[in-house]
Amino acid sequence: MHIADGVVSLPVLIASTAIAAGGVGIGLNRTDYRQIPKVAVLTAGFFIASLIHIPVGPGQVHLIMNGLTGIVLGWAAFPALLVALFLQALLFGFGGITVLGVNTFNMALPAICCHYLFGPLLARELSRRAAFAAAFGAGALAVAASGTLLAATLYFSSREFTTVATAILLAHLPVMIVEGVLTGSAAVFLKRVQPDFFSTDKR
Repeated sequence: MHIADGVVSLPVLIASTAIAAGGVGIGLNRTDYRQIPKVAVLTAGFFIASLIHIPVGPGQVHLIMNGLTGIVLGWAAFPALLVALFLQALLFGFGGITVLGVNTFNMALPAICCHYLFGPLLARELSRRAAFAAAFGAGALAVAASGTLLAATLYFSSREFTTVATAILLAHLPVMIVEGVLTGSAAVFLKRVQPDFFSTDKR
């Protein structure tokens, strides 16, 4: 789901980067030092999950795990995903440096939305089935939102990308299911081994 350098128009680039910079600032300000281990683990999880890419035009399809990152980290998802995206661009050439803000915006904003929608629910006492359903929703919704933002980024950069944007949205439909199952399974496991893992304190 990375966008390469030279694809995004300047207005879209500036707007997305400005919002991403604001999100990173808020995330750093709200990150308690006790959250650092969680941030490191989720950053690594995103980094590894999104290493396998399937090219779709100027974008790529892959696992993201930004739904899980959002419900666990809250606003800290912005700096966590920024670091992972920067390392991927630097080490493997996935995405690009100039569009780092755009890619961070496309992946971190849905994570924050999932944090507010599903985080408080997962912080409660839930049955395994309920926890899986809530986390499944977070994983699937995060992918759908990121795919939509990616398609919108391409569309507003150039109308020539309309077909590609549509293809990217369709390509992410199966990814939504896979991501939902993985996020749901991870949430059930985490709540079993550490019930307070999804605590919303200081996020």
